[in-house]
Amino acid sequence: MEDLGVVDWPPAPVKSERLVLRESEARDRATFVDLLASPEVHTYLGGPRPRDELEREMPEVPELWPGSFVVDLDGTMIGHILLRRATGHRRPAAAGKADLGYLFLPRAWGYGYAAEACAVALGWFDGVLPGEPVVLTTQSANIASMRLAAKLGFTEVERFEAWGAEQWLGMRPSPVTVKSAAAPTA
Repeated sequence: MEDLGVVDWPPAPVKSERLVLRESEARDRATFVDLLASPEVHTYLGGPRPRDELEREMPEVPELWPGSFVVDLDGTMIGHILLRRATGHRRPAAAGKADLGYLFLPRAWGYGYAAEACAVALGWFDGVLPGEPVVLTTQSANIASMRLAAKLGFTEVERFEAWGAEQWLGMRPSPVTVKSAAAPTA
């Protein structure tokens, strides 16, 4: 995966009704360790990384690159949104497209924060890279992620086997494509 290319970064914080999407800061390091070491968060992502390894290797300011948003609720990090270019994706339908990923602390699950944050991130993306589709890959066993993908407008492109499990690849067409497809004909 690579960054998104030519986008102004960091953007001003992007806000929703309850959340702020912002650039990573040093104060977020401990939460990134918690996210990456969590067995619950990584149930469908190949398992957690060892906490001691993360503590040793994680930079002072983690994930500091274009397309990486901290999800902040009332001044505290609760999750991470990733938008990056899927240059090395296993599936041809996804290669080179923007890829959406997200991780949220288990205590933030069930409140709609992921849907709200991802919608805001996708709105930001549509503003800086208009006309580009976005892909999302998740294990088909991850029912919550599948529901979120549908809520965000992703539709199934294909299913495939990887990492020892069935994967689901979805695509969200660019809003420009959706609008032009829905335009009345003369």
